[in-house]
Amino acid sequence: MSENVVEAKTDVVLVGAGIMSATLGAILRRLQPDWSITAFERLDAAAAESSDPWNNAGTGHSALCELNYTPAKPGGGVDITKAINVNEQFQVSRQFWAFAVDNGILTDPKNFINPVPHVSFVHGADNVKYLRARYDALAGHPLFAGMEYSESPEYFSERLPLMAQGRDFSEPIALNWTQDGTDVDFGALTKQLLNNVAASGGTVHFGHDVTDLDKQSDGSWIVKVRNRRTGQARKVHARFVFVGAGGGALHLLQKSGIAEAKGFGGFPVSGQFLRCTNPELIAMHSAKVYGKAAVGAPPMSVPHLDTRVIGGKQGLLFGPYAGWSPKFLKNGKFTDLPGSVKPNNLLSMIGVGLTEMGLTKYLIGELMQSPRDRIGTLGEFVPQARMADWELITAGQRVQVIRRKGAGGVLEFGTAVVNAGDGTIAGLLGASPGASTAVPAMLDVLERCFPDRWTAWQDTLREMVPSLGVKLSDDTALFDKVWRWGTKTLQLDVASPVDATAPAEPATV
Repeated sequence: MSENVVEAKTDVVLVGAGIMSATLGAILRRLQPDWSITAFERLDAAAAESSDPWNNAGTGHSALCELNYTPAKPGGGVDITKAINVNEQFQVSRQFWAFAVDNGILTDPKNFINPVPHVSFVHGADNVKYLRARYDALAGHPLFAGMEYSESPEYFSERLPLMAQGRDFSEPIALNWTQDGTDVDFGALTKQLLNNVAASGGTVHFGHDVTDLDKQSDGSWIVKVRNRRTGQARKVHARFVFVGAGGGALHLLQKSGIAEAKGFGGFPVSGQFLRCTNPELIAMHSAKVYGKAAVGAPPMSVPHLDTRVIGGKQGLLFGPYAGWSPKFLKNGKFTDLPGSVKPNNLLSMIGVGLTEMGLTKYLIGELMQSPRDRIGTLGEFVPQARMADWELITAGQRVQVIRRKGAGGVLEFGTAVVNAGDGTIAGLLGASPGASTAVPAMLDVLERCFPDRWTAWQDTLREMVPSLGVKLSDDTALFDKVWRWGTKTLQLDVASPVDATAPAEPATV
């Protein structure tokens, strides 16, 4: 063995310093304070990829406003099954964050979560009819209580003055308005969680690239790491590995050789937003407003106008506009996509290429848009939008999951946990609703990978998430209890102390 290779041992290796690894690390510190935890991040800062606040819209995804979670039924009405499931998952995250604040794991809720209304917006007679049906289906459900519906131009103008200016109200419009929505700075949340992991005995290495994963005969792993600044090689012996590397997870899971990763592929899509630079306009809008995706467009293309609260300053984003790059990470390589094609997923990749012509057509259309075209799209939300008030920014890179199906493959717009059957390694693939479901996703990882400990952990887990194993939809008393607790502890009943006259600045890496 080379003398310049550093060797070390640890119980848990976390690959990536984003919201998923940070969440799992914080939970494990509470469950097993005697376990050693080591995290490796290839960049020089935490939450520098998809978890960065300017690389996502910051929506606390709870299906209050996202119309892609409430599709119209062929025979009429609206299917709210997925909306309920997404909301239930967000409630789990919300409870853990409240527990974390109460127990000093998180120190400042206003730093990462703030109240911002969630709104659905449509125009045109058919869309108004759909939104009314959506409201009728959701408003009586306990998780969506308090939702308002209006077709009134006066209500619209009062609630959304920026969107009302210059609007022709001769065309029917409608809103679903929910006051209890949230804006989440997942970058700030990630950093607070990682700070707790480090302060409680964990180790976080930045500027370190995980290059390979080798399974040992005893079930442990050798994680090969390279210091990107010095070139120093390191071999870390770990009992459990979690690959929370965002778009980089697929490559590492493939390198691990686990059978469960075979057949999976990834399709990268980059996102762009228009960011408002005019403080007067930013101050006129305080909501996250979601519309309907164009006919034939994928769910990830749903247009939305988002109030952001980042570092105590209010911002405003509109998008997404899709771009394309073969990179799997914003700071990735152009060889990421071709390098991910293997004999075991080739048919999956080809199958998606043949069946997802709608996505291909959508991406080509997006790539051909001019600045004037983008402002034209924004004009549906802000009729008097001017190019001088907005700048185009490139947000995070997303890698959609391609899963084997029959002799081919299918593209999935969601998240997927991939774990070895022996529970020694797991990873997360996919995107939206992503960060909002970090806590339930990581609890899923723990249940799959540590079935022998899961029962013993129950009391501690229920302290973190009182509704664990219970659908809040079926227990309104428990829902009311945890909702009031979370609202008070996370200070969501206190107005955000934001400065709308000074737009939030982009984070630097």
